[in-house]
Amino acid sequence: MKKWTVILAAFLLLLSGCSAKETVKQPDKEKVVDKGEKNVEEEKENPYFFPLTGIGSEAKTDGRAIAVMVNNDPKARPQSGLHKADIVYELLAEGDVTRFMAVFQSEKPDNIGPVRSSRAYYIELAKGLDAFYVAHGYSEEARKLLESNYVDNINGMVYDGTLFKRSSSRKAPHNSYITYENVLKGAAKKKYSMVKSPPSFTFMSNEESKNITGSDAKSVMISYSRNALSNAVYEYDETLGKYKRFSGGEQTIDLDSKEQILLDNIFIIETAHQVVDEVAHKKIDLKSGGKGYLLQKGKAGEVEWANKNGRIVPMKNGKEVPFVQGKTWVNVVPTNPGLQTSVSFNVK
Repeated sequence: MKKWTVILAAFLLLLSGCSAKETVKQPDKEKVVDKGEKNVEEEKENPYFFPLTGIGSEAKTDGRAIAVMVNNDPKARPQSGLHKADIVYELLAEGDVTRFMAVFQSEKPDNIGPVRSSRAYYIELAKGLDAFYVAHGYSEEARKLLESNYVDNINGMVYDGTLFKRSSSRKAPHNSYITYENVLKGAAKKKYSMVKSPPSFTFMSNEESKNITGSDAKSVMISYSRNALSNAVYEYDETLGKYKRFSGGEQTIDLDSKEQILLDNIFIIETAHQVVDEVAHKKIDLKSGGKGYLLQKGKAGEVEWANKNGRIVPMKNGKEVPFVQGKTWVNVVPTNPGLQTSVSFNVK
C-alpha cells in the first residue's frame, strides 16, 4: 500500500500493483532518444514538424488527422492502435466507463479498435482538429450531427462487415475493428479530402524541456468512479523520460504488437458534466474553460484550460502553455467532484 499525497486535499489510497498480464514489449533502445540530449542546432536541421506532436521531420508532414472512437470497457482491453496515436482524449460515456478518441496523424497503425459509438462532445473535439471522424454507432444527438455532415465521417452502422470487421475473439459490442487502409477507403468512398493538416499545437524546444518546473509527479492516479473500472495511473519512467499508463492494475499496451503506451504530456482538466436522459447520456462542457494540471518530465503544474478555436489547450497567466514534443493524453474529469478529489499524486 502506497501513501498518496493529494494536491489540495490529503488522503490515503490503496493502489494495486501495476503489471500487465501479457508480456510488454520494451522500446528499442536505439529508438528511445532523450530529446533533451539534442541541442538546438540539431533541432533546426528539420525543416518540418508534425502539428500534433511537434516532432521534427526531414520530409513534409502534410495529411489530415483521423479521429477514431475506441472502446475502454474492461472487456475491450488491451486495445489496438493506441500506441501510435498523437493525442488520446479520455472522457466518460455512460455510467462509470470512459471512452477514448484516438487521433492519428504522424503515425498510421495497421489496426484500430475496438471501435465504439459516438457522442456529441467527441464530435466537437474532432471538429476542432478538422479530423476525419470514425465511430461505430451513436447517441441520438451524435447521429443528428453526423448525418448533417457536421464533420466528415464514416460509421460502422453503415459499413459493418465491409470497412469495419468483427473479431471472433471478442463479443459485440467489443469486437469492431477497422484498418487504417479501410479508413482511407472510406474517405475515398465518400470523396473526402485527406490532404489538409490539422492546426498545430504549441510546443517547446527540446532545450526548453530540460527546464520544466513544478511539483514532483512521478505517479498520478485519476479516479473516474468508486468502482475503479476506468481509473487511470501514470508512472514516470526516468530512463525513458516518458509516462507509462496503467488501468485496472494492468499496463496499457497494444494488443497486437505488445508495445507500451508511452506519453510525454498528461493534460488533466475538469469541466461540467450533466446527465441528460434515462440511459445516462451526458452533456460535457468543452467550451467554458476551467482548472487543470499539466504533467511533463515528472513534474506537475497547475494550469487553466481553454477552448481555442475548438482545440483544448493549457493556459497560464493568459498565455498558452507549450507541450513537450511527443504524444499527449487528455483526461477530462467532472467538476463534481473535481480535480481535488479525482486526482492524486505520489511524490515518491
